[in-house]
Amino acid sequence: MFRAKVLIKRRASILDPQGKAVEIGAQHLGLTNIKNTRIGKYIEFDVDTNDKTEAEKEVNDYCEKLLANPVMEDYEITLEEVKWANLNSE
Repeated sequence: MFRAKVLIKRRASILDPQGKAVEIGAQHLGLTNIKNTRIGKYIEFDVDTNDKTEAEKEVNDYCEKLLANPVMEDYEITLEEVKWANLNSE
């Protein structure tokens, strides 16, 4: 089994209105050195296979078809092998 960690970020060429709004809020709080704020998504889940190649393919498919908008967002995947049996305690 593998634990997948996915970081989804809006492409640098695409305006990030949420990041801009947060940055303006920071400036109103007196945090004047904050620049170029970008907001992303972090998603973590398990992949129930012992084959790393199969896990990578399935995670990529999940990202491309559901989690990320491939036109506007890029994503980074990290896979970690899970060696314990009970993952439901988290």
